[in-house]
Amino acid sequence: MPKEININGQQIGLGQNVLTRLNISRLPSGTVIDIPVHVFRGHEDGPVLLLMAGMHGDEVNGIEIVRRMLRRKLLHPQRGTIIAIPVLNIYGFLNFSREVPDGKDVNRSFPGNERGSLASRVAHTFVREILPWVDYGIDFHTGGASRANYPQVRCVLSNAEAEKLAHAFGAPYLINANYRAKSLRWEAGKHGKTIIVYESGESLRFDEEGILQGINGTLRVLQELNMQKSNVEPAKPPIICAKTSWVRAKMAGLFRSQIMLGDYLQKSQVIGSIADPFGQMSVRIKAPCAGYVIGLNRMPVVNQGDALLHIGLT
Repeated sequence: MPKEININGQQIGLGQNVLTRLNISRLPSGTVIDIPVHVFRGHEDGPVLLLMAGMHGDEVNGIEIVRRMLRRKLLHPQRGTIIAIPVLNIYGFLNFSREVPDGKDVNRSFPGNERGSLASRVAHTFVREILPWVDYGIDFHTGGASRANYPQVRCVLSNAEAEKLAHAFGAPYLINANYRAKSLRWEAGKHGKTIIVYESGESLRFDEEGILQGINGTLRVLQELNMQKSNVEPAKPPIICAKTSWVRAKMAGLFRSQIMLGDYLQKSQVIGSIADPFGQMSVRIKAPCAGYVIGLNRMPVVNQGDALLHIGLT
């Protein structure tokens, strides 16, 4: 990494802490939409770690993780650089939504286009201004559509660098997750950069345990990269899930769960039931395989085909 990096037209040297704002666009009212970017540089050169949340504007747990670390001044690298972005999708954050106003998902819009859709423009700005400097990254996410995720790290386990960071992070579950086309991890991987994803909780709800695990995991990664020291306890070995499987609703109705996040399921164990709202029928739902509950639907009203349960398979 050079002694100076250039983000948003600003030269940032070793030992500097800078807050810059990437201009994206304007609201119809004329209000300017900027993305705040915090840059913390140690006095000694080293790796660049990206901490990014709010790719989906309603995923508040990741936003809170980065916010607390900034507020508590936990990001002080002696070596290398930390780039912290609490909210990438400002539009979604303002509208309590995963998407930007054009209905597109920023995390399916990489590498983006400066003349494309709004989501594509957000992705393009990130790829142009931030990604070239990044060596490693933690992308903070939360379950969507009223689904809650047990604290977990997702990465490609065949990537040695990603697996090393994931083990250092120390979430209870480590999920093997292949790249998805046009996602941040996919785009970063094409450039030889290593991004892991931390998932915890559900949209628009704070998950305190997941937030604390996210902060501690980040501090462990910083220590693993020899960027700053940490007093956080070493991580326990995670449960590694090589594959995952979804259980989906075979009928519409009211879903009542009989299990909890983190539970271990036996094959054919009853996980809950779906009943019609008029008291005429109820159908039990059984686990199709043995595994761990890494995601659970918390919306009582479900349609046929809705995801009810995410099972991690070891």
